[in-house]
Amino acid sequence: MLHGQHLPWRAALRQASRTTSRVAPSRASLPAQCTAPFARCPRRYTSPPAALLTSRNFSTSLIRQKEQKPKSPAETEEEGKEESAEEKSKQPKVQEGAEDAEAKTRAPEPIPKASDAKESSGVDGASGSGGDGGGKKRKQSERSLVKPSIPEVYPQVMAIPIGKRPLFPGFYKAITIRNREVGQAIAEMVKRGQPYIGAFLLKDDDADKDVIDDPNEVYDVGTFCQVTSAFPVGAEDNFAMTCVLYPHRRIKMTGLKPPGADKPQESSTEGGSVVENTLGEAVVKEAEGEQSKGDVVASFEENSADAAAKAPHYYEATSFLKGKDVSIANVENLSEEPFDMKNNKTIPALVSEIVNTFKAVALLNPLFRDHISTFSVQTTMNVGEDPVKLADFAAAVAQADSQELQEALQEMNVEQRLSKALIVLKKELMNAELQSKIVKDVENKIHKKQREYWLLEQMKGIKRELGIESDGKDKLIERFHEKASKLAMPEAVKKVFDEEISKLSHLEPAASEFNVTRNYLDWLTQLPWGQRSAENFGIKHARGVLDEDHYGLKDVKDRILEFIAVGKLRGTVEGKILCLVGPPGVGKTSIGKSVARALNRQYYRFSVGGLSDVAEIKGHRRTYVGALPGRIIQALKKCQTENPLILIDEVDKIGRGHNGDPSSALLELLDPEQNSSFLDHYLDVPVDLSKVLFVCTANMTDTIPRPLLDRMEMIELSGYVADEKIAIAERYLAPQAKEINGLKEADVNLEKEAIVELINKYCRESGVRNLKKQIEKVYRKSALKIVTDLGEEAFPESEALTSEGKAAQEEAEKDETDVKETSENIENETTEQPRVALKVPDNVHVSINKDNLKDYVGPPVFTSDRLYDVAPPGVAMGLAWTSMGGAALYVESILEKALSANTSPGLERTGSLKNVMKESTVVAYSFAKSLFAREFPKNKFFEHAQIHLHCPEGATPKDGPSAGITMATSLLGLALNTKVKEGVAMTGELTVTGKVLRIGGLREKTVAARRAGASMVIFPADNMSDWLELPENIKEGIEGRPVSWYHEVFHLVFPGLDKEASNKLWEKELKSKKGDRKKKEFKKREEEEEESGDDDD
Repeated sequence: MLHGQHLPWRAALRQASRTTSRVAPSRASLPAQCTAPFARCPRRYTSPPAALLTSRNFSTSLIRQKEQKPKSPAETEEEGKEESAEEKSKQPKVQEGAEDAEAKTRAPEPIPKASDAKESSGVDGASGSGGDGGGKKRKQSERSLVKPSIPEVYPQVMAIPIGKRPLFPGFYKAITIRNREVGQAIAEMVKRGQPYIGAFLLKDDDADKDVIDDPNEVYDVGTFCQVTSAFPVGAEDNFAMTCVLYPHRRIKMTGLKPPGADKPQESSTEGGSVVENTLGEAVVKEAEGEQSKGDVVASFEENSADAAAKAPHYYEATSFLKGKDVSIANVENLSEEPFDMKNNKTIPALVSEIVNTFKAVALLNPLFRDHISTFSVQTTMNVGEDPVKLADFAAAVAQADSQELQEALQEMNVEQRLSKALIVLKKELMNAELQSKIVKDVENKIHKKQREYWLLEQMKGIKRELGIESDGKDKLIERFHEKASKLAMPEAVKKVFDEEISKLSHLEPAASEFNVTRNYLDWLTQLPWGQRSAENFGIKHARGVLDEDHYGLKDVKDRILEFIAVGKLRGTVEGKILCLVGPPGVGKTSIGKSVARALNRQYYRFSVGGLSDVAEIKGHRRTYVGALPGRIIQALKKCQTENPLILIDEVDKIGRGHNGDPSSALLELLDPEQNSSFLDHYLDVPVDLSKVLFVCTANMTDTIPRPLLDRMEMIELSGYVADEKIAIAERYLAPQAKEINGLKEADVNLEKEAIVELINKYCRESGVRNLKKQIEKVYRKSALKIVTDLGEEAFPESEALTSEGKAAQEEAEKDETDVKETSENIENETTEQPRVALKVPDNVHVSINKDNLKDYVGPPVFTSDRLYDVAPPGVAMGLAWTSMGGAALYVESILEKALSANTSPGLERTGSLKNVMKESTVVAYSFAKSLFAREFPKNKFFEHAQIHLHCPEGATPKDGPSAGITMATSLLGLALNTKVKEGVAMTGELTVTGKVLRIGGLREKTVAARRAGASMVIFPADNMSDWLELPENIKEGIEGRPVSWYHEVFHLVFPGLDKEASNKLWEKELKSKKGDRKKKEFKKREEEEEESGDDDD
């Protein structure tokens, strides 16, 4: 019979089971920590030993005292008091907490083995002696009060690192384990009935791991936790386990075995012992030594000092973890420092302040209110009775930094812990107040808008009742009818309009289709149906406007005047499609605006360069969100006339993408036979564009699709010659640049000789765009020079700023916001007119001439008029057309090796030549050899010469069919060792028979020849009509010589050539020696034999 069966607490146990039978069912449904209040009720009887309240330990653990004879109840009660006093003196003094509800043992108890757990379950988990069957005689109410105990001393646990927040005793926490080894170890611990781990906070908040490799990775103070449940989640290949932990007490790590360390030798226990040993060899030996006396103690704290001093080693409770990559830690319990609630007035004050803060936060944060409600259900005590539990609760539910929470966890002084918990809770209160303020501000704004909405609706209702204002939809329909009555809509458009109006009248304003229909009707009624501007067909007026804005451009001006003359005779004109083609900077885009002003038409410009979406031309379907009509319909809406001038810029650079080909969409738009019923995808009604004058611009026609090019009337604009550039600079560019740079009233003069120097040495391109930049640069430099010479005193800022500008400047000086950010006070820092212009004094005079021009624009870019002042033999000057205008193209030919009878012929070509020019070199080479064979049969130059033909500059790609006669002339000049006639430039394609073919771009090429200083231009006879159309100022000083065959070119470039001398040229170099002749004959014979041998094979 076990000692203690007749102890006086047994009667108390039976009495408690009877008095609490009504409470037991409700307690069974609460969590473990929620039963704490019941443990704190005053006991009328001496409490039983904790071991008897442990279902597992009761059936397997021996008593501490030897079994003696039954004593009287008084003696037994006195002995029980003495034993209880002795146990209290051994253990540290700890305040009662939630652990009392879990039947914490007053003396250390052994940890049950798995086998013991089974034995315990075999007796239905009831407390009592397993030997005499006393448990079977107990009532069910007694068994319901017996709960598993939590060991007070557990010196070695598996350590789990926790991130972000530490765990506080008495509050559940769910964690996720992703390490398979750790998860299996936890599952094994739960299976063995030892679900206890140590949870330690990681110092790095960003770390995420399940094992501790180094003690420095975590804080040494953590919590002793019980795994209440563990279950796997996720797929098998991606291991994850969710564990619910219930922390019981604070512990401190004294040693660590990291994963992967050397395995210590397993501790052995002697068989036959009934006691469960979890300490190690030292504890086993001590237990065996005491067993002979009948007093068996299985306590971890008996050898806790020795365990702390040694390196971590396995106890029996953790021996099964050997070989697993988990962290094992030696730990010791931490207890709060003793405190006196009666004499220490600070602790009650802190408790009171924490409670008040809880109340304040609960009023602001509903989630916090739920935490407090749960805590109050679990705790029926007065909050002032247990400040330890209150401090832990405050730190557990507050949102704070992990380091602050860890400091609250490891603080053993109750007063300091309450203080730290209060600080954390105050921060939570501040966050809650800020959140509440934000919520109130948002609610106030919403309530204000709702109030305004209801008031507006009431006001609308009152106005409708009084007849002051009709319904919004009715008013909208009335406005559409009013706008449509002023337009001359075609019948097809009128029919669509009526259908859409009818649809709109049956739709609710809140419907999505309502806005779609409304937008469509807006566009339909904003187009200028039947509305045309009154055109001005005065020839004199048109010529004056065109001459005022542009110099030259005779072809364009004549075409516009023809257009006006036809309109004057007919009274109306149909739309035309003109295409201006020319190099950049010649005024193609700007002339469109001048034409619109001359005709008194509205002007609209848009560029199609890089356009790749057909919807930009034809519009979007109405079914798309944010659909819009195309650019043409938008132009009609903006101009409000049916006959505007629409300039389509960069038509040669139109793109093509996955959204269609816009150039194909332009075929309908720019076809006079089709655009009278142009169909936009958005409007879906025919629109008449036959009255629109379309003007397109392009730099070249090569990239324009042929069908589109066929629909347009081409007007070619060539580059300007020096005389035209001088006139443009004096009339337009210089006055504009002078005004832009604030020198309109100043005496700053750009002399004509400086303009000529700019044109010849800095701006040789066909257009005047670069010339405009250089002139603006001259005036900018002049402005800087004037301000610098006169000083800031002549232009004080106080006079330049207006009163509004001064106020804005003062506000800007107060603003310290970074310039990258917009200031909140930007309205006060800006004004409509902050400054006024300052007048340059009359005594300032600046003159820019040829001599001081380089001080303003730098050294000259072009130092000579042409590449060669005196061309050597083998060099000829050709003419080429580029997108920038015309250019002089030199062709050079040289001998690669010294000419002798042993050298073999060859031709090498360089200069970035494209396919057409490469073929031209072959044709010119063949023709030159045939001409020598016919005219100079004794000259064997081409039979032995290795020639290198080059077209500078090598970095510029070159292609085109007009360099044939130039290449042939270069080769012939080298073969004849004769210079080409000075000042001759030529252009023309050559055939192998010597025929000279027609070329293009004669105007640009003639301009380039004049710029290069040529006095004669040779061109194909088929281009004579183009030559006759050239203005006289371009042809001035240049002799034009049309040719049909190359022999005409030959006589022009090589006048007075001695044919006999040329025939005997190179005889000395090509004369072979006797030995060389024999070697050559022998070599020739060998080659013939090899060829005959190959034929026999």
